[in-house]
Formats: sequence, structure tokens, C-alpha cells
Amino acid sequence: MNSWSPEALVQKSQEARDLAYCPYSKFRVGAAVLTSDGTVFTGCNVENASYPLALCAERTAISKAVSEGHRSFKAIAIASDLEDRVISPCGACRQFMREFGSQWDVYLSKSDGSYKLMTVEELLPCSFGPDDLRKGISSAGNSKL
Repeated sequence: MNSWSPEALVQKSQEARDLAYCPYSKFRVGAAVLTSDGTVFTGCNVENASYPLALCAERTAISKAVSEGHRSFKAIAIASDLEDRVISPCGACRQFMREFGSQWDVYLSKSDGSYKLMTVEELLPCSFGPDDLRKGISSAGNSKL
């Protein structure tokens, strides 16, 4: 991971967690995504009084990276205040991560900094991604479905 260790990436996700805006759930989440060139972008969850408009930490971090021109990722670390188990991304975040590949690392951490390593593919097996759309379009631009 270039000069970034998994522990350092988890630490950055914990720092992002501390910035979470979660007045309703009180469930703080932070994420730190490592791009292929070694840049790290962080994000936290941002809740909204209209609950469906809330943003997850993972999507916030990835969106920040994409908005700065990054499309290739090596790893993401996710942190919360859970002590007895690792934090796991929601289904929407798993699909969002999958958009950028299935073979990058995901560090699911506990509040003490310990973590479990998985890949996007392990979190979202048999996934649907960009390549599936390319296969489903005919030369005329119509779906083969």
C-alpha cells in the first residue's frame, strides 16, 4: 500500500469517524480510501432530518476521491464505535465500492483499531458492475435483455 500501512489507514478512518454528523442515530462512521497513487481521502457519515438523504462514510470518501480525478483504489478502511465486532459496509456502499473494481482491500475495524481484511468481491459476491453493462449493450445501443 505504498507508504500506508493497514494500521495507518484504519487510524485515518477513526479520525474521520470523529467528524461524523449523526445527531439522529448517534452511530459514528468514518472511512479512509487509498487511491492507486497513494493519496488518501477520508469521509464520515452525514445524516439528514430526511433520513434517506443521509450519506455513508464510505460513499463520502470515495466521492471526494472521484471528484479529485481518482478512479482506481487499493484499499478502504472503515471505522465505527463498535467494540465487540467489526463495522461492515451497508449494501449500497458495497455496490458503490464495486463500481471501482472488485479486487481491492477493505479493512473492517473495531473501535480499538483491530481489523479484518476482506476484498470488495468477498463483501459482494456474484456482483453486478460496469463490465456487465458493456456486455448487455448491442452495437445499436439497445439492451440485449
